[in-house]
Amino acid sequence: MLVADSDFEGVVLRDGCRSITVPDEASPAEDGERTVHINAQAGCNWDDFVGFSVRLGLTGVEGLSGIPGTVGASVVQNIGAYGQEVASSVESAEVWDRETKLVQCLTAAELRFAYRSSALKTSMYAAPGIPGPRYFPTPRYVVLSVTFRLIHCSHGVVNNTQLARALGMPVGSRLETAAIREAVLCVRAAKGMLEDAGRYANPGMHGTKREESIREALAAQKEATGVDGPDWDRHSCGSFFMNPILPAAEAAALPAGAPRFPAIAADGSPAVKTSAAWLIDRAGFHKGYGLAPGAPASLSSRHTLALTNRGGATGADIAALAVTVRNGVQNAYGIRLVPEPVVIGMDLLAA
Repeated sequence: MLVADSDFEGVVLRDGCRSITVPDEASPAEDGERTVHINAQAGCNWDDFVGFSVRLGLTGVEGLSGIPGTVGASVVQNIGAYGQEVASSVESAEVWDRETKLVQCLTAAELRFAYRSSALKTSMYAAPGIPGPRYFPTPRYVVLSVTFRLIHCSHGVVNNTQLARALGMPVGSRLETAAIREAVLCVRAAKGMLEDAGRYANPGMHGTKREESIREALAAQKEATGVDGPDWDRHSCGSFFMNPILPAAEAAALPAGAPRFPAIAADGSPAVKTSAAWLIDRAGFHKGYGLAPGAPASLSSRHTLALTNRGGATGADIAALAVTVRNGVQNAYGIRLVPEPVVIGMDLLAA
């Protein structure tokens, strides 16, 4: 979330339910069944869940290691990275329907997953990035827990080019799941795309992540940065803008070097996905860009897609940077980037 500096006239609740249960056998059954179901409550820290699954010898979410947030948020956004999306591992989600005031179980099909989207997310928007009149900033369906369908296997598949390059092996190679997780964490750390583990010293964050995981993250952060203090490149919400999905005709107008990947548009038609980070950089907003020298908000020094708080930045500072970058990309390429975060108390699209 990116929240305005003014007061929020409403109630803010944080789900404190964080248990993880395994209704199935964690090891292969006698008949050779390898599917294992895991249920995690919505307030569970996402990376705690990934670590738990990997320690059980399960594959399916190891590529999503290090993504900040909760299990509940993972299905709203359909988080994805390094060749995996949460959609591919979700069996169902238990939700509270704010309209009917009833608890329901939504199947993966009913969740209607799409690129960084789901039926949960679209229920609060009138159009991409435009708040709807009724439910925003919370979806109609509030996630209570998620049941995942993972595979009991000690090895996973390295099916992402960037990750394969970091590991020095071909795409499609098989590697121990724990090793894939560690490689993903290292790649994300190099790009500043991990959260600053020091945030858990904030009293308001106590109990939201396993203490052992916090200690491990702090040690890894110190090893990566060489200091005990904050890593300002990690003070972000990760990727601020979604990668644009364009009709083929619009994609054809991009410069020859622009990344192009096959994709599916919201209406189900074939489309082309390009890189928001590439567009931002080529539009003149390079790593470390700020609106002024020493500005409290700037692009990460390691990744153009992360808008960072360098210490003391306000919501308005981040919003001003976001609008400048978005307008610059639109002026250069005619593409209007859509923010990934839920923006509360500000209208970045109208600015």
